[in-house]
Amino acid sequence: MDIPPLAGKTAAMSLGALPVSYALNHVSALSQPLCMVLMSVLVLGLLFMAIHSLSHAEITYDPLYAVFATLAFTSVVDLIIALQEDGYVMGFTDFYTREGEPYLRTAHGIFICYWDGTVHYLLYLAMAGAIRKRKRYRNLGLYWLGSFAMSLLVFLPGNILGKYSSEIRPAFFLTILYMLVPCWAGVRIFSQSRTPTSYTPDMVQEEQKKGLLQRPADLMLILYLVLAAFFALFRGLVVLDCPTDACFIYTYQYEPYLRDPVAYPKWQMLMYLFYALPFYCLATYALTFPGCSWLPDWALVFAGAIGQAQFSHMGASMHLRTPFTYRVPEDAWTAFFLSNMLFALGPHLLAFRCLWRPAFFLQAPPSASESQGKKQQ
Repeated sequence: MDIPPLAGKTAAMSLGALPVSYALNHVSALSQPLCMVLMSVLVLGLLFMAIHSLSHAEITYDPLYAVFATLAFTSVVDLIIALQEDGYVMGFTDFYTREGEPYLRTAHGIFICYWDGTVHYLLYLAMAGAIRKRKRYRNLGLYWLGSFAMSLLVFLPGNILGKYSSEIRPAFFLTILYMLVPCWAGVRIFSQSRTPTSYTPDMVQEEQKKGLLQRPADLMLILYLVLAAFFALFRGLVVLDCPTDACFIYTYQYEPYLRDPVAYPKWQMLMYLFYALPFYCLATYALTFPGCSWLPDWALVFAGAIGQAQFSHMGASMHLRTPFTYRVPEDAWTAFFLSNMLFALGPHLLAFRCLWRPAFFLQAPPSASESQGKKQQ
């Protein structure tokens, strides 16, 4: 997979978030939540107009360029929020975290801001650069789609159901509008053509004739998927208050963060239970039986989703903003870190395997010898 060049123009416009955030932070009129929302809409509107006027050719070629350029700007804002909440910078986003989205001050909110300000930001620049150079970015887009969707699917319900539900402000409804972005972008990204492969029909058939014992890497991945499915099931039962001794011991000795009243960890485990668990079962099937052409795309989507989820969950489990009683105990750090890192790494290895040698998942046309035999008949 070729990595497209980063878009310099998009990066330059996104860095405008620094002076804009600093200036808005010192405007006393923004102390009112509604004024803050209106100002945010105005800033985003002006930004979109600037992007449209400066990059009309790119937007005509692919309208998602405007989406990526706008979201790159908001990613810089999120990175500023995270850095300010951790005390690395001052005087930039006090107005927004105080009157706009106070739940961004939670440990989970800080880490989704870190992820958005780094991983998502680089993806936006890369995808915008690919559009400028008229190159493919489908694989990067699928990874971003899974990551962005998982972030919203945990963050928004967590805000409504957790202890910050009483502090919902008008800015929350702007975040809800963000849910329309992955829906529209996902349709456009999935509709793009896949990268052509160099496999001939005979090569595809030869690969698909191999059993699991002839594919040790796939056998190891299946073993991982089975273990990950049980881990997702177990933690789902934990947050559903399963009364068994194993769940009780795990909650109090390994991941007490699952009991945190902010609701993000509970909702995250339910997402694993109802979405990741079925995917692991389907992926096991696709690695066993050939021709499941859907797996490479959805493996990328799930790699992005699990990567974002585990980064936020692991970071929040040990962050100082999490009350001490809900942080991972020091004597459990090794077990917690290894189990959660393996849970995050596996989907990425699966996605890499699908991209590296996709012949097993292709719909194989008749081989050359079979075609000649049919013609002779």
